[in-house]
Amino acid sequence: MKGFNRLLFIAIIFAIFYYVGWKDDHKSPQQSGNQSPPQQAVHVELPEVPPEPSAPDSVAERMLPPWPPVMESDAAVVLADSLTRKNFVLIFDGSGSMARPGCSGDRPKHEVAREAVIEWTTSVPEDANLGLIAFDRNGFSTRLPLGLANRPQFKKEIEKVVPDNNKPLTMALNTAYDMLAEQGRKQLGYGEYTVVIITDGAADDINSLAQSVNMVLTTSPIMIHTIGFCISGDHPLNRTGRTSYLAVNNPAELRKGLQEVLAEAETFDIDGFNEQGSTK
Repeated sequence: MKGFNRLLFIAIIFAIFYYVGWKDDHKSPQQSGNQSPPQQAVHVELPEVPPEPSAPDSVAERMLPPWPPVMESDAAVVLADSLTRKNFVLIFDGSGSMARPGCSGDRPKHEVAREAVIEWTTSVPEDANLGLIAFDRNGFSTRLPLGLANRPQFKKEIEKVVPDNNKPLTMALNTAYDMLAEQGRKQLGYGEYTVVIITDGAADDINSLAQSVNMVLTTSPIMIHTIGFCISGDHPLNRTGRTSYLAVNNPAELRKGLQEVLAEAETFDIDGFNEQGSTK
């Protein structure tokens, strides 16, 4: 009997250990303390890459604000027959100092200057617009509006200049800007726009001239080429890296300087314009 009780006791102990071991082996993942916590998906938000801006079609479209400025009358503007035309406005200084000799032998400076300008017009492309602004004994005015095939008229007007006045260079530059902006509307901002200034001294109001130069350079693609005849390079129109300024001391240098205006004028990419012109 004692033997039977001993075997029964051993069987009960074995059953208890077997039951405990079976439950441990069948615990759910949530019940197990050794189970690693579930990994959460990490969402990385990549920065949005903006699309590359399209290249501007013209020099004017690179200006801020856009040039030429929009006018209420733009709806009535008749477009030019050529949108890529070059445009030159020449400002001729006919002030009293130009009547004096200097860097030109015994001849008055204005005579030497106008001869060089007349010679220069023969090199200006025939398909380029040319205009003339002058101030002299007859006051300040636009002597010839921008136009084609007007070289004979240009010569007549430049020969009429008689020195005897102040130097309203600021007014002349502002007028040239308005002329070119008006033409710019007709060409949708395409083409080239250049102001050529022949002078032998500083303006009546240096501060106003400096402001006008800044306005032209920062709001438009207009290039300013100044030829200082028999004066130093210390001039409000001499803005290193922004304007083209050449001090000349004799007739030969004056003629050469005028030719350099044409050589330095920006070359418009007409092929690029033709490729994109259809989208305008």
